[in-house]
This record gives sequence, structure tokens and C-alpha cells, in this order.
Amino acid sequence: MALSSDQCADLSREIGQVALRAGARILEIYGSDFAVESKSDQSPVTAADQAAEDIILEHLARLTPDYPVVAEESVAKGIVPQIDKSPYWLVDPLDGTREFISRNGEFTVNIGLIVDQRPLIGTVYAPVIGTLYCGLGAGGATKQMNADPPQAISVRQPQPDGLRVVASRSHRDADTDAYLSELDVKDVVSAGSSLKFCTVAEGKADLYPRFGRTMEWDTAAGQAVLESAGGKVTTIDGQEFTYGKESFVNPGFIARGDI
Repeated sequence: MALSSDQCADLSREIGQVALRAGARILEIYGSDFAVESKSDQSPVTAADQAAEDIILEHLARLTPDYPVVAEESVAKGIVPQIDKSPYWLVDPLDGTREFISRNGEFTVNIGLIVDQRPLIGTVYAPVIGTLYCGLGAGGATKQMNADPPQAISVRQPQPDGLRVVASRSHRDADTDAYLSELDVKDVVSAGSSLKFCTVAEGKADLYPRFGRTMEWDTAAGQAVLESAGGKVTTIDGQEFTYGKESFVNPGFIARGDI
């Protein structure tokens, strides 16, 4: 199902507002003495994860009632919609729950629209720093800080003195270190959540490798932002990174700027 450029632009604006509302609720809980529980896979979850997801699901049901929504907390409860060939949403209401719990501010709200197995629209909102990233096709990546107007962002070419790499703060592993040892790396910066995609998208880093397990809702919005900014996400062996996979489990990937 094809969406017009006007439809995409309207949806992008709407989901940006939805992300802001979800982020506001997350911050309310962030400032409280919240409890931490464990899901069946032993990953942590808080009231903020569910509260943000409830807000997002309510608004997406109004905006696009015919589009299925695959949302992290719903899937954890066994609520998994049927995905056919129609567009569908991928939602991580609080990406970086470990960062939320440690109160380092590096968590985001992720909302991405998948069309033909590819992320078409993506919004990544970092509530603590009040920064909203949006991706809307080639050349359509923006960054908006608080009430400032959105500014276009784009990836950079690597600097002559080596690559700047952004890696997971909570999930960096030996495979990542082995991969980086083969490259001309100037420095490695750690960050949480899908902010790593956005760091590459706005030209503050060149590369984000990820060898460990991720889910489609972890990556869709960030990939949309990065690719709108001129970057690319592929599998480790350079194949196209697509969506609609069984159980929504991703393979490892490499997110690149202008490399």
C-alpha cells in the first residue's frame, strides 16, 4: 500500500506529537520512586514502559485504525497482531529501560512505520534532553530541541584521523570489540537506546555496530532517522536490513554514516 508524500508528512507530524505526550508521562514517573519488575525474559520493566505504550496505542488507533501495531509491552503479554503486507507500526515506548532505571537520561520513545518491509517513517524522542528526531524519507531527517524549530540533519564523511564509533552502553560485547579492532577507530563513545542511530544521523559519529540480540521495535524508528539523513543499516554481512521477521527478532547489524 503506497502512501503519498503528504500522507507521510502528516503522519510524521502526528507521531512526533504522540511521542512528546508519551515522553511527558515517562518523565512524571522518572521523577518518582518507581518500582522495577522483570518480564519473562528477565528484562526489566517499569510503570513508565506501560504508561507510555498505552498513550501511543490510543493515538495510533485513532490515526491509523487499519494498521496493526507491534508494541513491546503488548508482545510481552502475548498480544501479537497478524502482520500481512499492509503497513504496520513498531513501538518501543521506552527504549533503554536500564538507562531509565539508572537515571542517566539515555532513553527514548521509538515509533516507526514499516511499509514493504522497510522503515518509512520514524520518530525518536529523548525526553530528558527534550530532543525529537524524525525521519521521513531521503533528505527528510530533522532534529528538534524543545520549542526550537526542527533543523535538518545529515550524516558526515569520516574524518582523516579515524572513525568515531558509538556503541551500546549496556550491551557491548566481545564481537563488537573484535569487529572494531579491524577498523581505523579514533574513539568509541558509549550511549543508550536508539540515540546511537541518531548520533550517527546527525554527524556526530560514523558507525554503530550491534552484534547482540535486538527486536524490530528497537531499531525501526532509529533506522528511519538514520537513512533519512543519508546513512544506511545493513546486516553484518552487508545485506539489506528488513522487517517482518519471524518473532520480530533482528540479526546483528551495522549502522553507517557516509562510509
